Amino acid sequence: MSKKEFKTNVMRILDQKKIEYKSHSYADTDAISGKEVAEALNENPHRVFKTLVTQCNSKNYYVFMIPVLMELDLKKAAKAVNEKSIAMIKAKDLLPLTGYVHGGCSPVGMKKQFKTTIHQTAKDFDTFYFSAGKIGYQVETTLDELKKVIPFELSDVAE
Repeated sequence: MSKKEFKTNVMRILDQKKIEYKSHSYADTDAISGKEVAEALNENPHRVFKTLVTQCNSKNYYVFMIPVLMELDLKKAAKAVNEKSIAMIKAKDLLPLTGYVHGGCSPVGMKKQFKTTIHQTAKDFDTFYFSAGKIGYQVETTLDELKKVIPFELSDVAE
């Protein structure tokens, strides 16, 4: 009897929508930071993206995906979503808001779909990686495939 492949909710959503992707696991490593995750996957860290959730004064939430070695530029991010200013949400607010924990947040399958902006460098690669919704798992797909699941814009939002 073969061992059943582990699937996260993100993977199930991608399967349901017939999205082409590859799943990758680094669960057997001690990788925590984005840089360590990229190393565990033996992948260019510019192709591995982290998912960040922000909130603005108008109480709207926004999701940003940026390469793991970069930092979100809050001014550029606010401008990209036509807000005066935005701030990262507190880690304790992430799970109730999105259904995901810090380090396992994915733009796919959040409790509510928020406006999503992906750093423009994602278009420089045929495929890119992001969290599969559980620490230790990543999915790799194209921007075109991801667009079939969630709406997003591309913008320079990192430094």
